[in-house]
Amino acid sequence: MSGTVAELSSLYNSLSDDQAKAIAALWDKWNMQRQGKINEWTELRNFIFATDTTTTSNSGLPWKNKTTLPKLCQIRDNLHANYISSLFPNSNWMKWEGATVDDEVREKAQAITGYMQTKTRESHFKDVGSKLVYDFIDYGNAFAEVEYASEYHIDEETGIATPIYVGPRARRISPLDIVFNPTAPTFEESPKIIRRILHIGEVVRMAEGINGEAWQTALDKSLLMRESGSYSYEDFQKAIGISIDGFGNLQEYYQSDYVEVLEFRGDYYDKATKKLHRNQQIIVIDRCITVMSCNIPNWLGKSSIVHVAWRYRPDNLWGMGPLDNLVGMQYRIDHLENLKADAMDLAVHPPLKIKGDVDPFDWGPGSEIPIIGDGDVEELGKNLSGVLAAENAIAVLEQKMEEFAGAPKQAMGIRTPGEKTAYEVQQLENAAGRIFQEKVTLFETELLEPLLNLMLECARRNLDSADVVRTMDDDFGVETFLTVDKTDITARGKLRPIGARHFGEQAQLLQNMSNTLNTPLGQVAMPHLSPKGIANMLNDVLQLYKWNIYRPNVGLVEQAETQQFAGDLEQVAMERQATPV
Repeated sequence: MSGTVAELSSLYNSLSDDQAKAIAALWDKWNMQRQGKINEWTELRNFIFATDTTTTSNSGLPWKNKTTLPKLCQIRDNLHANYISSLFPNSNWMKWEGATVDDEVREKAQAITGYMQTKTRESHFKDVGSKLVYDFIDYGNAFAEVEYASEYHIDEETGIATPIYVGPRARRISPLDIVFNPTAPTFEESPKIIRRILHIGEVVRMAEGINGEAWQTALDKSLLMRESGSYSYEDFQKAIGISIDGFGNLQEYYQSDYVEVLEFRGDYYDKATKKLHRNQQIIVIDRCITVMSCNIPNWLGKSSIVHVAWRYRPDNLWGMGPLDNLVGMQYRIDHLENLKADAMDLAVHPPLKIKGDVDPFDWGPGSEIPIIGDGDVEELGKNLSGVLAAENAIAVLEQKMEEFAGAPKQAMGIRTPGEKTAYEVQQLENAAGRIFQEKVTLFETELLEPLLNLMLECARRNLDSADVVRTMDDDFGVETFLTVDKTDITARGKLRPIGARHFGEQAQLLQNMSNTLNTPLGQVAMPHLSPKGIANMLNDVLQLYKWNIYRPNVGLVEQAETQQFAGDLEQVAMERQATPV
C-alpha cells in the first residue's frame, strides 16, 4: 500500500508545477471565504423556484398545508421585464461619441455604430444581456467578458467553409464560477480566477486551434494521470489530498470525461524569482498543470472582465441583490398563509371531543352516533378572527416587498388611490421609480458600456479582412449594406448605450417644458429660446433621428417646394384650358 501511494505521489509531482498549485490554492481560499454568501444564494434560489414549502427553509414548520406564495418570483420577473424594456427599448440603443472632430465624422460614426449593431444582433447580445440582468437580480452581481469567435461550417464533400459568425461576442460568467479578492479597492484592480468545466473533447478541439501546442502538452499530462485507474480511493486521499467542486473526490474526477480549467487574470508574484508579473493570464487544468502563462491579450493591458453590483457593500466587492433581504419576508408570508389554511381547516372540519361511552362512528353529514349512557360528542370550534388578521398581514408584507425591491406598483400599471391630474401622476411615478431608474442606469454605465467598448477593441485587434454590415442611410431612411475594415472602426472615443434613458425622465422633461411654455413665465422667456434648439431636444428625447425628421428649416424648404409644385400644376391646368380642342 505504501509503495502504491509513493508511486502515485511521484507521478503526480512529476506532472504538476508550483505555479498551478498556487493558483488552485488561491481559488480554494477565495471560494471558502464566500461560502456564507453561496448559502444565501442557494436559499434565495429555492424560494424563487419553489412550488411548495417542502424545498425551502419553511419545510421545518409544523403546518399541514405546504403552500408557497411566489412573491419573490413575481418581483424578480417584474424587475427583469422593466430592466430589459429600459435597457433595450428599440434597435438604436447605442451611440458613438468621438473624442475628436475627426473621430466624430459621419462616415466614421456610421461605420462603427453599424458594425457594432450588426455584431450585437448576430451574436444575440440581448439574450446575453437578459441573463446578466437575471444575475443582477438573483445574485446582486453580474460578470461578463468578451471573446472573438470565428465559427465556420466546413462541407465534408466540397471542403468549402461557410462563416456562421465571425466577430466579437459577449460571454456571461456565472457568479458561482468566478472568485477574486473581495477587499481590493476596485474590481478592476483585483486578481480574478474563472472556473470552467470542459469535456475532454472540447480540450482536444482547443489543442487543434490557437496555442494548440500548449494545450496538447497539458492534455497529454492530464491523460497520463487519468490512466492511473489501478489506484484506489484511499491511495488518492493519502497521496493527493485534493477535492474538486462537483466531484466527490480526485479519483472520481480523473475517472470522469471532464476537465476543470482555472484561468487566472491579474498581477502575479512569483515567490521563486521574487518578481512581480503584471497583467498576467495563467491557465491551469486539473489544479496542477499550467497550460500557458502570458500577458493578457488585449490593447488595454488589463483584464477584459466587467462587473456590476446591485447594492455595493462598504469594503467588500461582493454586492447585495434586491431580493437578498426579502427572503425573511417571503418566509413570513408562507408561514402566515399555511397558518391561515390550517386554521380554516380546523374551523371547517374541527376535532371532536368524545365524552363517555360512544360506539365507533363515521363523522359526516347525516351520520348517526350511538351514545351509551352519559356519553357525548362535541365539536371543538375555532375562532376565525385570526384568519382575517393573517390575510391583512400578508397583503401588507407583499406591498412592502415591492417597495423594498425598488419595483413600485406603478411600474406594473397599477395606479395609486386618489384623484390626480396627469402632471401629478407623472410626478408621483417619477418619484416612486427613482430606485429603479438609478439601478438600471448603474447596470448600463458599469457593465453594458465597458462591455461594448471591449467588444469594439476586440474587433479592432482581431479583424483581418473586410466585413459587410447593415446600417441605416440617414438621407433616404432605408437600410443599406456597408463594407468595413479595421481602419473604418479604429477611432478615439466611446460607445455609449442610451437605452436606459428611462421613459419617465423623458416624459418629465417634455411635461415640464410644455407646462412652463404655457405659463406667463414661458411667454416672457419665449423670445430668448431657440426654435432650432427645441427641435433638436425633441429629436433627441423622442428619438426621431431614425426617420430624419429634424433638419434646420426643412419645414420652410418643403413648404416652398409644395407651393411651387402647386403653382406648376395650376399653370398646367390653365394652359390646358386655353388650348383649343
